[in-house]
Amino acid sequence: MSLWYATRAFGVISLVLLSTVMVLGLLTAGRQAPIRGPAFVVTGLHRSLSMLSVMFIALHVITGVVDGYAPLTWLDTVVPFGSSYQPFWTGLGTVALDLMIALIVTSLLRARLGLRAWRTVHWLAYACWPVALAHGLGQGTDNTSLLLLIPAGTGILAVGVAGVFRIGAGPRATPSALPRPRRHLEGSMR
Repeated sequence: MSLWYATRAFGVISLVLLSTVMVLGLLTAGRQAPIRGPAFVVTGLHRSLSMLSVMFIALHVITGVVDGYAPLTWLDTVVPFGSSYQPFWTGLGTVALDLMIALIVTSLLRARLGLRAWRTVHWLAYACWPVALAHGLGQGTDNTSLLLLIPAGTGILAVGVAGVFRIGAGPRATPSALPRPRRHLEGSMR
């Protein structure tokens, strides 16, 4: 029974961490990022929370399989929609995990992939979060509990606000897109 509680707790903690990572990613990606301070601090926080969420997701998956309450196999954790236990909701969790694995692998290979390829794959994060959220809200026996609904609702609100801000901020400024400084010839102002 303790693994059952641990599985749910790890899932909720993972959802809170993923929501926070999404908010940080959205707020630091725009041209007018509202989060001020040294970029390496914000980027480091984003990465650290990402890795912490991966750890809690791993614990969620491991305890879910080992618990035995739901008849999940290790194959169910990587092959979507094949589980005998709530195949749709379990499949959504598997899709989110597979997307996250792609994000991790490409982040580890970022130097070899190049920034453009990494950024293209990193767009999967925008799909990973809502799929994981749907998995959390749809699966399990406690999906109507306030212990899940409050963090989920807070995450939806925070990611929604950050998403609206990000869309309003426009695309990321690249060196070629920055305005060139005006050069005035001496005497032209006379």
